[in-house]
Amino acid sequence: MTTALLVTAAVVLDWLLGEPKRFHPLAGFGRLANGVEHRLYGAAGVSPRARRIRGVLALALLLTPLVAVATFLCALPDAGAIFSVAALYFALGHKSLHDHARPVAVALREGDENEARRLVSLMVSRDSAALDITCAATESVLENGNDGVFGALFWFALAGGAGAMLYRLANTLDAMWGYRNDRYLEFGWAAARFDDLLNFIPARLTALTYAALGKTRRALACWRAQAPAWDSPNAGPVMAAGAGALGVSIGGPARYQGEWHDRPALGAGAAPTCNDIERALTLVRHGVGLWLAVWFIAAGGARA
Repeated sequence: MTTALLVTAAVVLDWLLGEPKRFHPLAGFGRLANGVEHRLYGAAGVSPRARRIRGVLALALLLTPLVAVATFLCALPDAGAIFSVAALYFALGHKSLHDHARPVAVALREGDENEARRLVSLMVSRDSAALDITCAATESVLENGNDGVFGALFWFALAGGAGAMLYRLANTLDAMWGYRNDRYLEFGWAAARFDDLLNFIPARLTALTYAALGKTRRALACWRAQAPAWDSPNAGPVMAAGAGALGVSIGGPARYQGEWHDRPALGAGAAPTCNDIERALTLVRHGVGLWLAVWFIAAGGARA
């Protein structure tokens, strides 16, 4: 019951306050990660194997001491509960997801495509000039439902505030270094693989959540048939199940840094509209409610 109450407190705090506008710990962590990368990346002549080892070392140096401190603080009597709630609050991106996606739908409803394109470019890494706005926004909501919400909740349930912090910091390093380009293919290998490992179970629980709250049979069929073709082992199930649950089609070719990537289609149905962006957000919101309900039911059953 204690865990359920702490999670609820953090979820409510996130919804009321949203993402901190100033002095966000992740911004400081990002600067620290840039400094470590500058120190450890090495000269142009470093071999791929050595570059990969340097990436492993960078990952360990950034995560180990911070997670160790978080573990100690979360174990403190009384104050540990406060720190645990704070850690999960900073790890969650539930309100932030709404704050980024809803303005895209609003701009589209008002007929301002240029503003909608600018706003969606803040959510995705692909070239904004060549993307389908509603498709990109819907994809981002579904994928970040796992990366910014359910993944953090899962790791908090498993390992408390330290687990949520580990997950969020690892996810941040993957977002910074997990690119398959010349600079990060080897150096970012460890960050990308570690993030894949941490997300393996949460992504599949997220996919099941989407399926349970939408068109269940279609979601499960899309997950089974389409996810294996997606290049990410975790984004594939989440996005395929989410699109199937909504009854829309996403995916397809996309341009990253001037190069087109032939991505498979996910889901089934028509292309998303601006209303489907809100439907995707609703799916995430209802998923959070479902997880909280399951937590309290499980806690009540354990006490009975």
